Amino acid sequence: IIHSITFSFIALLVPGILTEQTPSNIMPVTDLTNLPPKDSKSVIFFWSAWHEATAPQGSTSKLFETLASSLPELSFYRVEAEVQTDLSSAYNISVVPSFVILNGEHILDTIEGADDVAKLTQAVSVLRNASATGASSTGNDAAAASSDAPNQVSSEEALNRRIKQLVGSSQVMLFMKGSPSAPKCGFSRQAIELLTEAMITFGTFDILSDDEVRQGLKEYSDWPTYPQLYVNGELAGGLDIMKEMKEEGDLAEQLDVPKANESDDIGDTAVKTVDDCLKELVNRSKVMLFMKGLPSQPRCGFSRQICEILNEQGISFDAFDILSDDDVRQGLKTFSDWPTFPQLYIDGDLIGGLDIVKEMVEGDELRELVQ
Repeated sequence: IIHSITFSFIALLVPGILTEQTPSNIMPVTDLTNLPPKDSKSVIFFWSAWHEATAPQGSTSKLFETLASSLPELSFYRVEAEVQTDLSSAYNISVVPSFVILNGEHILDTIEGADDVAKLTQAVSVLRNASATGASSTGNDAAAASSDAPNQVSSEEALNRRIKQLVGSSQVMLFMKGSPSAPKCGFSRQAIELLTEAMITFGTFDILSDDEVRQGLKEYSDWPTYPQLYVNGELAGGLDIMKEMKEEGDLAEQLDVPKANESDDIGDTAVKTVDDCLKELVNRSKVMLFMKGLPSQPRCGFSRQICEILNEQGISFDAFDILSDDDVRQGLKTFSDWPTFPQLYIDGDLIGGLDIVKEMVEGDELRELVQ
């Protein structure tokens, strides 16, 4: 009965996604041990034995099987996250359940949790309707593209006008991943630091917030990577160019822009505040764990395991729930140059994640380091 209700519910959420099949026609979900084929449309479900809903016969597992039964043209895979650790690392999985939606090697979406069934089914629907990666156009496709050409040109012109306005919105304009207060990649963080140290007033645009600008700017500037720095509406270059300019002399002089007064807001106050907060957090206790959930109620298997290890070792520790503060969650990845959680710190220094902690326990190093 539960299976039939779930089946009907998905059909209502995304009309047309399901064909008329009965539970007896359920397609098998393949257990994945290696990366899926590069030319396939794949949906990967990460589960754990300790999480009853995701385990075989659990409600989330049955939901996934229902999706698989309705869409034989897609490949559905199941991965036990804490057993197939290479795959979990490859897709940055730290929560179960998690669903990775793949078109070939391109990740269309990653969904953590199963509370929002609509989001999952809609993501699968997008995958179903997406053109296969690397597929060649048919004659009909070419004809359709030709008939749409006027609209495409108009759309491109509108995007180029918008990009031109953006690059000219400040004398010095940086297109980056994230914001000055929370850069989302190391290169963007370094670019912010260079401009700040040179006392240059600048504007920024988060290219992660608008994929149309992110892709369009690559063609507009004929520059494939980020960050991108513009001065007076012209591309100056990326991080490497900025570093070379600094080596040749003062960056402001090299860019031919004025320095800001010390009282001016040049975008560095928030950055320093975030870094200072993170530095205070990692030093809040001699042993500090950044995890998903709390020691009394972990919200992922990796966090649960590392808490168990610390308790078994008799190590007293403090913990911070990174799900409670997204600024800390994202900022700590850059601060530590470590992309996943949990993260363990001792005396303010990053030790590593679960795998490294396990290795240290095996070598009797962890307790010694704490002492």
